[in-house]
Amino acid sequence: MATTSISSLQIAMSRSCIPSSQKFADVSTVIFGGKSKVGSWNKLASACHVASVQPFQRSFTSSSVKSVKFATKAVSESSETSPISGLPINLKGKRAFIAGVADDNGYGWAIAKSLAAAGAEILLGTWVPALNIFESSLRRGKFDESRVLPDGSLMEITKVYPLDAVFDNLEDVPEDIKSNKRYAGSSKWTVQEVAESVKEDFGSIDILVHSLANGPEVTKPLLETSRKGYLAALSASSYSYVSLLKHFLPIINPGGSSISLTYIASERIIPGYGGGMSSAKAALESDTRVLAFEAGRKRKIRVNTISAGPLRSRAAKAIGFIDMMIDYSIANAPLQKELSAEEVGNAAAFLSSPLASAITGTVLYVDNGLNAMGVGVDSPIFSDLNIPKEQH
Repeated sequence: MATTSISSLQIAMSRSCIPSSQKFADVSTVIFGGKSKVGSWNKLASACHVASVQPFQRSFTSSSVKSVKFATKAVSESSETSPISGLPINLKGKRAFIAGVADDNGYGWAIAKSLAAAGAEILLGTWVPALNIFESSLRRGKFDESRVLPDGSLMEITKVYPLDAVFDNLEDVPEDIKSNKRYAGSSKWTVQEVAESVKEDFGSIDILVHSLANGPEVTKPLLETSRKGYLAALSASSYSYVSLLKHFLPIINPGGSSISLTYIASERIIPGYGGGMSSAKAALESDTRVLAFEAGRKRKIRVNTISAGPLRSRAAKAIGFIDMMIDYSIANAPLQKELSAEEVGNAAAFLSSPLASAITGTVLYVDNGLNAMGVGVDSPIFSDLNIPKEQH
C-alpha cells in the first residue's frame, strides 16, 4: 500500500507500498509522482491514502512555538467581554473525524486545523503502517509549529485511530495484510471497526471528512490501465467514501456535514492523470450527489466535495512535478496566486458550519478559479490579446 496521499494535485507523502494490489493514498488528496521532463506532462505517482493509528489521546504542548505558515481565519469562539461581530464560523461543541491524515503538510491536516480553530474537537484516522511515524512526530513536537491556531494555542488532537479504508470489515482483509509486520500491534482498523470504536469512545460525531485517494497504476494512460488497477483506484478513492459514510452515518448527529476531496480531472482531460483516477474522481462527485439525497433524507446530513487546486507539499517538492502544475495555475487562473492548504481548510470549515446549512450535493471549487478557464492563456497563440497579468 503506497502511503502517498492523493487529493487534487496535492502530493502528500510518498513511500513504498505493501506488497498488495490494493494501494491506499492519503489526502490528504490527489498526488502526482514521477520525474518531470521538459516539454512534457509528468506522470502521477501512485499514492495511498493514509488512514491508521493507535488510539492517541495525548494533548501536545510546546514551550516555544514559531509563527505558523498558514494562519487559519476561522474563529473558535467569542469571549464574554468581546463578542464576535458579523458571521463567525463557530463549531464549538462539534466533533470531527478526518480520515487520511499522516503528516502536517496536506489538505487533511489543514482541514483539521480550520475545524479546530472554529472550535471543533478533532479525531483523526491514519493509515496503519504510518502510525508509528505520525505518533512519534506528534510526541516529539515535530508538528508543533504547524499546529499553531490563530489565538496562539496548539491544535489538540483528542484521539488518532488506525484506519485502512480499503477494507470494510475484518472478513475483507486478506491474510497477507493481516500478517504483514506493518500492521502488527494494531487492531480494529477496518472502516466498520473504526466507526464502532468512535461510537464506543464518543457516542457521536458531527463532521466526517474523507481525505483519501489512490491509484496503483496512476502513471499509466487509461488505455494501458489494467482492470485490476482501474478497480483498485475506484475502491480506494471512491468507494472508500461510500463505506465511511455508510458506517459513520448512524453516529453523525442530524444537521451534520460530510466532506470529501476531488479534482478537476473528473470532468476535464489532464494528461498524465491516469490509472483510472480521473474516473474515480468522477465517481466520487456523482456519489456526492446521490449520497447527499440519501443521507439528507435519512439523517439530515449534508454531503459535499471540494475540488482543490495544486498544493506545494514537501513530497510534491521532492518529486518536482507539482512546481509545473502550480506555475500553470498561476499563469492561467483568474486569481494569479499560489493556493494554500489553509484556503481549502477554511472552505471545509464553512461547509461544516451552520452558515452552509442549505448547501449539499455540491462540488465546491477552491482553485483560484482555474476550473472556469476553457483555455490556457499562457499559450503564445494568445500573445496578441493583451490579456491582463498580475503586476509585480
